[in-house]
Amino acid sequence: MSGARRRPGSSNGKQPEPKRRCAIYTRKSTSIGLEQEFNSLDAQREACERYIAARACEGWQVVPEHYDDGGFTGANIDRPAFQRILADMEAGKIDVVVVYKVDRLSRSLLDFAQVMDRFNRSSTAFVSVTQNFSTADAMGRLTLNMLMSFAEFERSMIAERTRDKIVASRRKGKWTGGPVPIGYDVADKHLVINELEAVVVRELFDLYEQHRSALAVARLLDKAGRTTKRHRANNGNVREGKQWTKDAVLRVLRNSLYAGYMPCHGELHEGEHTAIIDRELWQRVADQLDGKVGPRRPGSRNPAYLLRGVLRCGRCGMAMTPASTRKKDGTEYRYYRCVTRDKEGREACTARPLPAAAIEGFVVERLREATASGGLARDVRGKLLGKLDARRKGLQTERRDLPARIASLSAEGRNLVETLGQARGTAHRLLEERIEDIGGQLAACELRLAEVERALSNLDRTEIEVRWVAETLARFDAVWDVMTAENQVRLVAAVVERVEVDEPSGRVTTVLADLDLGDDEEDDQADTAPTPAAAQPTMETTP
Repeated sequence: MSGARRRPGSSNGKQPEPKRRCAIYTRKSTSIGLEQEFNSLDAQREACERYIAARACEGWQVVPEHYDDGGFTGANIDRPAFQRILADMEAGKIDVVVVYKVDRLSRSLLDFAQVMDRFNRSSTAFVSVTQNFSTADAMGRLTLNMLMSFAEFERSMIAERTRDKIVASRRKGKWTGGPVPIGYDVADKHLVINELEAVVVRELFDLYEQHRSALAVARLLDKAGRTTKRHRANNGNVREGKQWTKDAVLRVLRNSLYAGYMPCHGELHEGEHTAIIDRELWQRVADQLDGKVGPRRPGSRNPAYLLRGVLRCGRCGMAMTPASTRKKDGTEYRYYRCVTRDKEGREACTARPLPAAAIEGFVVERLREATASGGLARDVRGKLLGKLDARRKGLQTERRDLPARIASLSAEGRNLVETLGQARGTAHRLLEERIEDIGGQLAACELRLAEVERALSNLDRTEIEVRWVAETLARFDAVWDVMTAENQVRLVAAVVERVEVDEPSGRVTTVLADLDLGDDEEDDQADTAPTPAAAQPTMETTP
C-alpha cells in the first residue's frame, strides 16, 4: 500500500503556523480600585488572554512581559508602559499588540493615527478584542485607512485654525514666535529690546546709509568685532554669534520689526514692541534697497543743492532753503530763498533769492584757496584723530571694567536674596533696601555699557569720515570736479558750518566747522558722529 510521504512534525500534510508573539496592553485612567485583588487591569488582561488562546491554532502566544498603565490618561501617549511596548515593538520583540478596547490605546484620534503609523513601520498588528478591530486582516486594515483619512482631515483643520490664529495675532501686532532677531529678546511672549544688540542694529543701518553696500557693511562690522545674534536653545545649548555676511546684513535691513511694524502676508501692522530704528530711516533704507532712490548725479533732473543746511541769510539769520522753477522751454533754475521772507513776506526780510550756481561756485573757489597749501587737511587729520584716540581709550577702559562691575553686583545681589529669607525685622528691611540699591546700580551699569558700545561705534564711524575728509581735502583741486554730487554735499557738510550771505552788501562769510569733538557726556549720547572741520574759523569775502 502506497501513500504520500508526510514531512516530519506535520499532520495532514500542513505546515505548522509561525509563532506570533502577542503583547497585551491595559490601561485605567485613575488609580482608584487598583489596590483590589482583581481590578480593571486584570479584567482587561484576562479578556485579551482568552482572545489570544482562541487563536492559538494560528500560532498566537502571549509574551510574558506585562504592559499595564494604572492611573494614566488616554489623552496623550506619555505613559511608561505604553512607551515600553512601543520600544519593544520597534526592537522586533512583538508581532501583535492586543487591547481590550481601542480607547485603551489612545483617546486622541491624532495620537492613534501616529501610533498606527509606527505599527505599520515595524510590521506589528493591532487588535481590539471587544470591537472586532484587527489590522491582521484586510477588513481591519480598511478600517484603519478610514481612521487615518479622518485623522489627516483633523490635522489639516487644526493647522488651518492655527494659521488663522497666527494671522489674527500678527494683525494685532503681537509676536507669534520664530527666530528672535538681533536687537530683541523675548519676555512673556513679547519682544523687548536687548540694548547691547540694539547698538549693533543702529550701527548697521547707519553704515548702510553711508556706504550703500551690504557687503561693505558686513566687512566693517566684522572688522569692528561685531557678530550676529547669540542664541540659547530651550535645552540650554548656546549657538554663538557668527561673522556678518551680505545676506545677514540684508535680512536685518529688510526686517520691518526694527521700525516697530509686525509683518503679515505682505502687510505691515502696528507692532506692540518698541522700535529700534526710526521709521523714516527704515523707509529710506528700504527705498535704497528697492532701487527707488540713489546717488544724485550732476545734470540730473533734481541736482543736489551743495549748500543745503549750511546757507543762512545775513539779514535775519534764518536758513536759506533750496528751491527751483522750470520754464516753458524746460530750463530749470535753481536758487536759495530766505525762510523768513518765504513765510512772512518781504516786510519781514528784504533778502532776495540767490542763484544756486553762483553762490555754490563762490564757496567752492574759497575752499580751493583754503586747501591749496595742504594745511587744512593736516589740521583735520592731526587734531581730530588725536582727540578721537584719547576719547576711544577712555571708552575702552569703561568697556573693559564695566562687565566685572556688573558681575560683582549680580553676585552680591544673589547672596543677599538668599539671606533675605532668614532675616527678620530691621535686618530684613535693610537687606531689601540694599537689594533695591544694587538693582538700580546694576541697571545703570548695563545702560552705561550699552552707551559705551554705541559711543565706540560712533567713534569708529567718525574716524572713517575724518580720514575720508582729510584725504579728499589734500587732493581737493584734483578730485572735486569728478566727485559725485552726493559726495560733494557730504564734504561741504563736514567742512563748512555755515555760509552767511548779506545780499544787499554782497558780503559772503564762510564759517568753517569747529574742530572740537564736544564734551564726553554729549558724545556718549549723540546719535550721529561729531563733524570734522577746518582749521580756519572764518573766511569773509566780497564777490
